[in-house]
Amino acid sequence: MNDERPDPDELLHKLTAEEAHAKRGRLKIFFGACAGVGKTYAMLAAAHAASVQSAGVVIGIVETHGRRDTEQMAGDLPRLPMKEVERRGSVLREFDLDAALDYGRQHPGRVLLVDELAHSNAPGSRHPKRWLDVAELLEAGLDVWTTLNVQHLESLSDVVSNITGVRVWETVPDRVFDEAKEVIVVDLPPDELIERLRQGKVYVPHQAELASRNFFRKGNLLALRELALRRAADRVDSEMQAYRLQGAIAPVWPNRESLLACVGGAEEGEKVVRSSARLANQLGVSWHAVHVEETNAPDRSGPDRERVLRVLRLAQDLGATTATLVAPKAAPALVRYAREHNLARLVMGRTRRRWPYRKTLAEAVEAAAEDLDVLKVALPGLARIRPTFLRRFASPTRNAWHGYFVAVLLCIGVTLAAAPLAEELKPTNIVMLFLLAVVGVALRYGRGPALLAAFVGVALFDFFFVPPGFTFAVADTRYYAATFAVMLVVALVIGQLTAGLKVQAEAAMARERRVRALYEMARDLSAALVVEQIAEIGARCLSAEFGVRSALLVADDEDRLQVSGEATVKVDMGVAQWAFEHGEAAGRGTGTLPASPCMVLPLKATMRLRGVLAIEPEPNGLFSPEQRRLLDTCASLLAISIERIHYIDVARKATVQIESERLRNSLLSAISHELRTPLAAMVGLADTLQITRPTLGREQEDLVAAIRHSALRMNALVNNLLDMVRLESGTVKLNLQWQPLEEVVGSALAACSTPLRGRAVKVDLPDELPLLHLDSVLIERVLVNLLENAAKYTPAGTPIEIVARAEDDGVILLVDDHGPGLPRGREKTMFEKFERGRNEGPTPGVGLGLAISRAIMQAHGGSISGRSREQGGARFILWFPRGEPPTDDGSGRADTAVATDRSATVGTTDE
Repeated sequence: MNDERPDPDELLHKLTAEEAHAKRGRLKIFFGACAGVGKTYAMLAAAHAASVQSAGVVIGIVETHGRRDTEQMAGDLPRLPMKEVERRGSVLREFDLDAALDYGRQHPGRVLLVDELAHSNAPGSRHPKRWLDVAELLEAGLDVWTTLNVQHLESLSDVVSNITGVRVWETVPDRVFDEAKEVIVVDLPPDELIERLRQGKVYVPHQAELASRNFFRKGNLLALRELALRRAADRVDSEMQAYRLQGAIAPVWPNRESLLACVGGAEEGEKVVRSSARLANQLGVSWHAVHVEETNAPDRSGPDRERVLRVLRLAQDLGATTATLVAPKAAPALVRYAREHNLARLVMGRTRRRWPYRKTLAEAVEAAAEDLDVLKVALPGLARIRPTFLRRFASPTRNAWHGYFVAVLLCIGVTLAAAPLAEELKPTNIVMLFLLAVVGVALRYGRGPALLAAFVGVALFDFFFVPPGFTFAVADTRYYAATFAVMLVVALVIGQLTAGLKVQAEAAMARERRVRALYEMARDLSAALVVEQIAEIGARCLSAEFGVRSALLVADDEDRLQVSGEATVKVDMGVAQWAFEHGEAAGRGTGTLPASPCMVLPLKATMRLRGVLAIEPEPNGLFSPEQRRLLDTCASLLAISIERIHYIDVARKATVQIESERLRNSLLSAISHELRTPLAAMVGLADTLQITRPTLGREQEDLVAAIRHSALRMNALVNNLLDMVRLESGTVKLNLQWQPLEEVVGSALAACSTPLRGRAVKVDLPDELPLLHLDSVLIERVLVNLLENAAKYTPAGTPIEIVARAEDDGVILLVDDHGPGLPRGREKTMFEKFERGRNEGPTPGVGLGLAISRAIMQAHGGSISGRSREQGGARFILWFPRGEPPTDDGSGRADTAVATDRSATVGTTDE
């Protein structure tokens, strides 16, 4: 019986489906990533081309959205009338399904254009969705062309919502897309689409501006473009699979990566499944997991059967398509399944022949299908099926005595092999056999076993092959003494050289492995963007190289250690803090706190310590010096990566702050300049109203005075804004002169006579205060700001004290009041722009006085700070640098210059 013949039921089902499909209309979808890529325009262009070829095309509905090119393209094609639907007092124009059906019956073979397949119809229509209208048209035998965006597919709507943050309500079932006769992908690069949006070719201007800030961002467009192309590729792949099945094409077409995991009945099937899942995730492909039950195999017991089902359930949970096949042989069944599903790679466990004449499963598959790739997974239980002697002989790790035992056995084996040939071979040839045994032992087991093999080989050669036989006596001492000596020396030298080369080769391989591990770690760390990624990469690399668990603790701005990422070890924070503070290793294996279960290494970067790395070795494991150096290198890589991320964050914040300050200054400068002219006009008009005739009444005079006062206050605010901009931009040039501080203080008090009315101001300026090199006008401005703030924020009638004292490097001026003091915790932020002691309240001001004062003091090389006093009130501390005033050379010029400057300053202040 031929098992390859087609199933009659399948043939009947296929013929029925083809007959029904022939009566159904054909659907062509113009598919794109989003609006504006040109789907409607491409559909209309294809309609014009079809019209030229005598194929009738009529427009059922086309949404142009006001695009001139699209309207012009649609103007030459015939249209069906629209249906008007009344909705809440307005009339909506919708697609007329009945008119389209009548037209199709009267004009068979015509193509109907129905734009926007996912559109929701107006209430009262026959179908709530337009795709249902299209389905009815297709059932009536009409050919329909339509357009669709990827976000309107039902299976991708939630994905698009997560990417763009926009909920998609109008969706189309995926089966409509999959059943379409043809799908035309209309694609446009994101940059061109954004440019079209700016030019108004997608939406009208106000809609385009809103869309560019939300949906039409470049990242969103790139993601939508990838989704559209992938979905179209999946549909093409399904068509290709159907074509292969329909044409009975046996060879696999490796057009895309695909995997088939071959699950056996042994315990190692779970590793095959997990390895296949990891490989599929790395390649980003789908995969299958299949188990074959051979009909001629003995019935499997309950545990074996349960084990296979458990592995298949695991594969299904990991995303595989699972199946159980029944066939006489496993290899042909796997090949047939792979070809039916176009799976180019088979993953199976590595096995060895149990019998020389019987092929393994991998060999049988390779012989049956040369077009398939076979990947073999190493199985941990493979060594258990080998004989004990061979397993120990091949094992890279063995007991110390094992090599000596093998050396003796190998020498005995050489003796037994050479004994029958003793009459045919010369003694020198037999010596070569023993030397070969010594080389093999040295290559595999090292110096000690090779040394033993040399002595045992000499003894056996003497006992069995040197006359008289079976005795250690030597007939010809002169001849055999030289032979024994040469044989022993050559055996020892060869053994030592071979063992040395083996050690060097192993060391070179270990170094290569360590260098590769460091390279991979450095490569992964260079791509890390956050500290959590660094912690994950470090834990993975340390686990792979040393088999240890680790935790990364990073120091914050206040030098407190915080665990980053998921810590797999319990860290003693006292040991970690000690290692961080002293910059030395602590914990297990070190001279500091060795009782700790973890070794803690400091993360030393270029600028400072960035944290610590905690490592928990095996219970009885200690690190060799070379491993310790490698651990220190890994810690340095982690520290450098953390520092790189820190400075990237600092640079980003500085850039944002600089740009914000530049924008704020530009805005303040523009606003201030625009406000000065109308404010000056308001003040002038108020003054004019006060001197006009006839004289104004009392109420009118009060209104004019209020207008003038408000305009002057607003003008002062504008001046503050301009001064702030000038100071921060560096355009203000200081008029530095040697001035006595008491004159500046006196000028400031005179300027604040009105706000300080009713208050006692105590001034304590010692006579020994030196002259200061300052701009008296700007320093007076600082004192005026402080005095006005004291008048605003302290109770009426409370005193104000101004005290100065000289120090070695400068002069300190204190301004104290008796108000509520500065807000706790905001003593430094009070000097920022637009910061006020009370964010809301009746006290006028915008919070620029202290910011201007700080900028002026910094321009003079001094400083200003504030704090609350213990006895109540606020204290502002001004520090002026102390310079070297000019000396009198006897001509009186220096004193005259100072006096002239002082008089000028006083005069300016009086003005």
